[in-house]
Amino acid sequence: MRDVERVLAANEAFYTAFAARDVEAMEALWAQRARVACIHPGWQPLHGRDAVLASWRDILSNPNSPPIRCSDAVAHVLGATAIVICTERFPGAELVATNVFVEEDGAWRLLHHQAGGVVRPSSDDDGELLH
Repeated sequence: MRDVERVLAANEAFYTAFAARDVEAMEALWAQRARVACIHPGWQPLHGRDAVLASWRDILSNPNSPPIRCSDAVAHVLGATAIVICTERFPGAELVATNVFVEEDGAWRLLHHQAGGVVRPSSDDDGELLH
């Protein structure tokens, strides 16, 4: 399997664990040697495996966490690092996410996850967006 396909498979495994609220699978997906980070929407940045995994345990154990699905995933591989940009879809909401992976022991592991809101131009917009 090519690296891009392997990275996309790791990204899909992340969203499968998220949707299934599978704490063990989520923990297995995060890098163990590299210093990880995560920025959940509206949260301050979390640094280090313990803080990041504690946040995921809280999210996955919360019965009010909405179901999620990933779409439009695009991977960019840069040696032993890869970036996936995708859309996270929730009932009534959409976020854009960046997931950064690092290769550890022959497997792609999450190094960083960040998700945030998406601004879509309205029908009365002149098509110009701020950059």
